[in-house]
Amino acid sequence: MTEKKNILIIDDHPLFREGLKSIVERDSRFKVVGEAGTGKQGLRMAEQLKPDLAVVDISLPDLNGIQVTTEMQSRFPKTKIMIVSMHSKIDYIAEGFQAGATGYVAKDSASDRLIQGIESVLKGEFFLDSSVSHQVVEKLMKFPVKEAKITDADYGSLTPREQEVMRLLAEGSSPKDIADKLCISPKTVENHRANIMKKLDIHSTMELVRYAARLGLIDVDLWKE
Repeated sequence: MTEKKNILIIDDHPLFREGLKSIVERDSRFKVVGEAGTGKQGLRMAEQLKPDLAVVDISLPDLNGIQVTTEMQSRFPKTKIMIVSMHSKIDYIAEGFQAGATGYVAKDSASDRLIQGIESVLKGEFFLDSSVSHQVVEKLMKFPVKEAKITDADYGSLTPREQEVMRLLAEGSSPKDIADKLCISPKTVENHRANIMKKLDIHSTMELVRYAARLGLIDVDLWKE
C-alpha cells in the first residue's frame, strides 16, 4: 500500500481550514497532519512535522504567506508549497512563485481544483488555477517583477521597512495592525508613515493608495465595496 502524503494547512480562518482538510482527506492518498492559524505557528509545525506539502494562505495575521513561503523554502526545502488565496492579481501570483511556491489555487475554486493542484505540485510540476500557462510561470519566477515595474525614484528612496509599511497602509491596515504584524511599536509605525509621506510628497491616505496602485503594489479591487 502506498504511503500517504502528509499535508500541513496554514490559514487563519478555522472554517476554511476545516473545509480544506475535508477536501484533502476525502482522497485516501493524502493526510492532513497539522493545521496552523498564523505564519509563525505554521513554521513551527513544519519544523516538527516535515510535511510533504504545505497549503499556505497569503493573508495571515503575522507573517504573510509570501514570507512564510520564503522562510519555509529556506529551512525545509523538501516541503512543497501551494498557495491558496482570495487574491488572483498577477503580482501576488508572481511573488508566490518567486518565493518558492509551485502551486496557486484561488479560494473560490479550491473545492474543484485543490486535489488537482496537490497532485501536480507533489509530482514536481507547476500548477496555476488560471489561464496563465506553464511557460509564463517559468518566466515569472526568473523575472523580477517588482524591480522591473517600479522605477519611481521617490519610491526607491524609501527604506525596505518604509516600503513594507507603505504597502500595508495602502492596503488599509491600521497603524496598530501594522505594529502588531511587524512587531514594532505604533509610534514607530507613525514615524515611518511621516517619513513616507514626506519623501513621496503625499498628504493623505487616499493619495498613498492611488500612488501604490499606480506602481502596481496593491490590488485596487480590495478597496471596492
